[in-house]
Amino acid sequence: MEKKTLVIGASEKPERYAYKAITALRSHGHPVKALSLKPGKVEDVEFITEQLPLEGIDTVTLYVGPQNQASYYDYVISLKPKRVLFNPGTENAEFQGMLREEGIDAVEACTLVLLSTSQF
Repeated sequence: MEKKTLVIGASEKPERYAYKAITALRSHGHPVKALSLKPGKVEDVEFITEQLPLEGIDTVTLYVGPQNQASYYDYVISLKPKRVLFNPGTENAEFQGMLREEGIDAVEACTLVLLSTSQF
């Protein structure tokens, strides 16, 4: 089943996990939106650089450290995703609590592992 996913902290650098997540999500057939501070592109995914309203986001996957997440709190909640994945190094108890209060699953998990084990 396709799960429209927003990658926050997208990067054009192949060694970055955000880059690897975009390519893995695309290879598994998931539609991807990618948010970055600067313009860029990975495969067929053009980065957005503003917090635009997006429809039908199932999953938000974070590649931004907790110290840089506060500016995304309201935006992510406004998208009403089913879940937010906190990849290793992005864990944030404050944000996770806010999401759960809104009925959004906050999951500490690696997007790449979930994809490779068919648990995404």
